[in-house]
Amino acid sequence: MKIPRIVIAGATSGVGKTSITCSIIHSLQKQGYSVQPFKVGPDYIDPSYLSSISKHETYNLDVWLMGKNRLLDNFISNSKCDVSVIEGVMGYYDGFEGNSNYASTHHVASITKSPVLLVLDTSKTARSIAATTLGFQKFHRNSRIAGIILNKIGSKKHEFLCRSALEKTKIPIIGVIPKNTLLNMESRHLGLIPTLESQTLKTQIEKISKIISKYLDVNQIIKIAKNPIALPNKSKPVHKKIKTTIAVALDTSFNFYYQDNLEALRREGASLKFFSPVKAKNIPKCDGIYIGGGFPEILGKSLEKNVTMKKTIKKLAEDNLPIYAECGGLMYLTKSISHHNKKYKMVGLFDAETKMTKKMRLNYTKGKIASNTLISDKPHNFHGHEFHYSEIDFVSNDSKFAYDLEIGEGIKKHQDGMMQNNTLASYCHLYFDSSNYAQIFVKNCVKASRS
Repeated sequence: MKIPRIVIAGATSGVGKTSITCSIIHSLQKQGYSVQPFKVGPDYIDPSYLSSISKHETYNLDVWLMGKNRLLDNFISNSKCDVSVIEGVMGYYDGFEGNSNYASTHHVASITKSPVLLVLDTSKTARSIAATTLGFQKFHRNSRIAGIILNKIGSKKHEFLCRSALEKTKIPIIGVIPKNTLLNMESRHLGLIPTLESQTLKTQIEKISKIISKYLDVNQIIKIAKNPIALPNKSKPVHKKIKTTIAVALDTSFNFYYQDNLEALRREGASLKFFSPVKAKNIPKCDGIYIGGGFPEILGKSLEKNVTMKKTIKKLAEDNLPIYAECGGLMYLTKSISHHNKKYKMVGLFDAETKMTKKMRLNYTKGKIASNTLISDKPHNFHGHEFHYSEIDFVSNDSKFAYDLEIGEGIKKHQDGMMQNNTLASYCHLYFDSSNYAQIFVKNCVKASRS
């Protein structure tokens, strides 16, 4: 199967991968190509920018969460546009472990057999950029690097010095982008700010993409992308008939969802109805609720004011409606969220309080689901990830946990997956298709609708 594709990698984090990837998508679209975006790693925020530009939902590609075979299946089945563009994560060879490239951008490029454009920040270097490039070229037996993009060039002389030094690498230079403060994107404690929070951000990334695209050799990018190694054909997934309805929290406060997770629920027979815990007064008629991650601390005041929504969710939870929540959703279900010396009252289902801290908890997680839960029908091992600046303070010690963690901090003493009634809430984010999570969740929602 021939899938035109390309990976945008960075020598390090912070070299401008997201802005440049959006610009490449914009450039391809101007040439008449439809573009399917992908993002390496478990990130939720950068995909919102890729989706905003491409007008297609972005899919994550993460070896730790998905496994090699599932990742390849995901990439092939979702590459339905003219060109697939994959944005990398961190530095090109940065993986889960220091002594291997496992789960790195290079690992994903190797699995998908994709050519790579390497983005280099030239702001504090000139001739030495060649040494950096040679290092990336020679570090692995097959680097897959097919082109270089030079970012933050200071002047024509600076560009000349970099180009001259790079001649010996024989890697084509695909783009030379000048230093420009207008190209900087606003960030927050978890990285960029999701585009769902502001139309201004969508407008800004569109403007940035148009500016950067002028400095890219789009014809060379197309040439590289359209000369792919063939990948195996994959059968289309079978969708079951709709048999239940799940309400999904989606607004400026809760928007961290893997597109694959939502599609997995639909595939298992769930009709998804979206609602806003910030603005809506009622939850759609449903048999279960899914509250994803996000930034409830940022909109704590608005969430606190929506008393009707909080009371409704708590009542439904106490009536044993199935509720699955991750990270921001977990925080929302506690008694309160403390942020910037203010405390905002939340749902209060769990006898605990959330406090924002200065410590970042960023981990792949690994553990065992120790008992039958809302998303599992038997104990088994799992892989996930956590990414938050908050911690949970317990008012009582009666909390029950579903996950025992081997890797990761979780909620309390390497435990995660807090349970109450028919609710399961965790800091850990799961990829539904790594097991039968979607199938069991839908099954429990169907069961609840008949009780």
